[in-house]
Amino acid sequence: MSLHRLSSVTIGVPDPAATAPYYAELGLRREADGWFATRDGGRQLRIVPAPTRRLVEMRVGVDDPGDLDAAAARLGRMGVAAVRVPGERLTGADPATRARAVLQGEPRPAVPAAPPTPYNGPGREERTAGRAPGVLRAHPVRPSKLGHAVLGTPEPPVTAAFFGDGLGFKVSDSLGDAGAFLRCSTDHHNILVLAAPVPFLHHTSWQVDDVDDIGRGAMAMLEGHPERHVWGFGRHHIGSNFFWYLKDPAGNFTEYYSDMDCIVDDQLWDPEVFDVNESFFSWGQPPPPSWIAPEDLAALMTGTHTAR
Repeated sequence: MSLHRLSSVTIGVPDPAATAPYYAELGLRREADGWFATRDGGRQLRIVPAPTRRLVEMRVGVDDPGDLDAAAARLGRMGVAAVRVPGERLTGADPATRARAVLQGEPRPAVPAAPPTPYNGPGREERTAGRAPGVLRAHPVRPSKLGHAVLGTPEPPVTAAFFGDGLGFKVSDSLGDAGAFLRCSTDHHNILVLAAPVPFLHHTSWQVDDVDDIGRGAMAMLEGHPERHVWGFGRHHIGSNFFWYLKDPAGNFTEYYSDMDCIVDDQLWDPEVFDVNESFFSWGQPPPPSWIAPEDLAALMTGTHTAR
């Protein structure tokens, strides 16, 4: 796959100044120019002003700049306008949501492998000389990378075709007419397009090292801010990852996750079609109604959403 990673997202909110501190607490490093960086992925989040909360831009790393020409041709055949900067970048917008996608030639980052967490189990004694690392860690949780974004769209087939047929994302699993899980890396998905009455950003997802850091990170975020809790702790069925969802001041959800399915060989993975109402979690509490239909959805539909 020439596409090799989800490089960054730009999200729009009514009040960036009120929203930005949340992401610093989430464990992202705030740069001098306002970008936020993960531990291993570099500058991966930018927050800009917008009338309503939304996904403004998604940048995707590409191995071969020549593939940008092929993507531009595919988008052209679909009737989607694209701007091609020779040798560097291709920019186009999803017709259904106006979210901008940027394909950019960039080297694959050298990501240091986190040492495996030693977990004991039946017949498996991986930790025999001390307490579990998860109970000894004192440093704040820092996400290693941006994993994916979930985009609400009034036309899931159109948005899925833009990212898949146009840009070159591959389908990992499907929700039928309700949406699709698409990947631009070996992660199970880097974007989920999800049926919604109006375009909006449902959530961004941030990888941490293991389930202990999901718990430590979420509990730190909830200390003094119980209103941030949305859903978790649990394990998804599609993608298989552990999760805990929180909410930023603008109403966007954020997810700490670990242990996502990886698809290294496309021939070894068979995409499945799932029922949207029955497939989001394997165990844990069922998702609250606000996770399916956010509390500010009516305001987003009428354009009266404001920062909270």
